[in-house]
Amino acid sequence: MGCSYQPVLIKEYGLLVLLTLVTHGDDRRVNVEIQPALLRERFYPRSRQTVRPAREFAAETLHAWGVTCRHDDVLLCVSELATNALLHGVPPGRGYRLRMVRYEGTVRVEVHDSGGGRPRVADRDPGAEGGRGLLLVAAVADRWGTLPRVPGKVVWCEFAVGEGGAGGEEGEGRAVGAGGPPHGL
Repeated sequence: MGCSYQPVLIKEYGLLVLLTLVTHGDDRRVNVEIQPALLRERFYPRSRQTVRPAREFAAETLHAWGVTCRHDDVLLCVSELATNALLHGVPPGRGYRLRMVRYEGTVRVEVHDSGGGRPRVADRDPGAEGGRGLLLVAAVADRWGTLPRVPGKVVWCEFAVGEGGAGGEEGEGRAVGAGGPPHGL
């Protein structure tokens, strides 16, 4: 008898649940696994005054998920990514989306904007007042990178927080590139 694997996605109250039904050839239900992936997002207009509300939203989200470790690191990266989106990625009349996803002991922060170009850590004059946002993100997050979207891009970073959110494991190094949760999250 063969087994079939049929994932079902249910989105309700900001909670995305992946239900996995494993059946044998006689179609009897053998096992049902629930693997929650928590997702919260908010859209912000193009205004520098939205960085603080974005950071507050991230803090509320971490609290709601029971994540206590890496709190300050996550909030710093939310501030830097939101600021970078406003300065370099959000055209006039547009906004940006802050998305937070928690899955498999990881918190992922994504900032979606509709601007062109790909951000990178640039060599900066030590005396310059700005230009260190992605340098901070690269130093604090376990992983970070960019993904294309139409229009624009997604800049993301991830933090290992452990399954319970109260303590994380050491990151596997810092990497730039695609990766993270399954597509559709």
